[in-house]
Amino acid sequence: MNFCSDNTTQACPEILENVVRVNNGPAMPYGNDEVTNRVCEHLKKIFECDLAAFPVATGTAANVLALSVYTPSHGSILCQEESHINVDECGAPELYTGGAKLVPFKGQGAKLQPSELEAYLNQGWAGNVHQMQPAMVSITQASESGTVYTIDEVKEISSLCKKHNLKLHMDGARFGNALVHLGCAPADITWKAGVDVLSFGATKNGVLGAEATIFFDPSMTELAGFKRKRGGHLFSKMRFLSAQLEAYLANDLWIKNAGHANAMAKRLFEGLSSGGIQLRYPVEANELFILIEKPVAERLQNVGFSFYEYPLGGAECYRLVTAWNTDANDVELFIETAII
Repeated sequence: MNFCSDNTTQACPEILENVVRVNNGPAMPYGNDEVTNRVCEHLKKIFECDLAAFPVATGTAANVLALSVYTPSHGSILCQEESHINVDECGAPELYTGGAKLVPFKGQGAKLQPSELEAYLNQGWAGNVHQMQPAMVSITQASESGTVYTIDEVKEISSLCKKHNLKLHMDGARFGNALVHLGCAPADITWKAGVDVLSFGATKNGVLGAEATIFFDPSMTELAGFKRKRGGHLFSKMRFLSAQLEAYLANDLWIKNAGHANAMAKRLFEGLSSGGIQLRYPVEANELFILIEKPVAERLQNVGFSFYEYPLGGAECYRLVTAWNTDANDVELFIETAII
């Protein structure tokens, strides 16, 4: 009964079955195989545009590939202070950009506020040889607090980026969960809203271990290809990485998985809030941040539940994360145990 993270789950059976299925005979290496080609074509259909897609093995790799293509070593990346690139990637963005600077901002619900970005950018950084040059804005969808940027919010940030000649990156580690919440097409919340590059998450949503960096400007293909190779993520047997993404996209498995995770989070929210338990942030994807006293947390843990304390949410704040295979019976037992 593990609510620590959606990284704790096993891989979806469909994912493993497809990896075995493509393990039949030889295939050209380094992404020159039929499976990788099918994945790229499928992504073009899903996002309704031409694009350049690069399968990689981890979310960190997806993020740093996106950031390194558009950010020079003397550039800066504006992000929310709780974002993964700022606190959970061990300096990888700085390493792979050759020394670019992350500039973190506060924000309600771990979301960047356009007014704060604009105030910073209006200070006149551009062209000042003494200052790091703003190059990108990075937003997380869904955020580290489980909140989701609306289409209009993304458009507002994108408009600001265009005004100041910046690129917009979306860290979509839980992109499927955000999409289910919004109920819109993938294109509407990405390139149509002004996103230049997307880290397309899959591992948290049932995949064995695969992500993709998606550039909505196909002219970035060559540069991104060299960056991926130098970063150690051009797999010789790429078909096994791509096979995971192929199964993930087939028959909207990624949407179904995210929908189940969101539904389990919604049920937890309804049950806990009806029992008088307060939450720190709105529940818009598959994460909950509940406020309970330590004895209640210990009672839940003694029953067999695992979950993390979340100090950023304040005293007695705990994080719960639901997943593609969360058992509805576990959800009901958690509610019953918490509100005794």
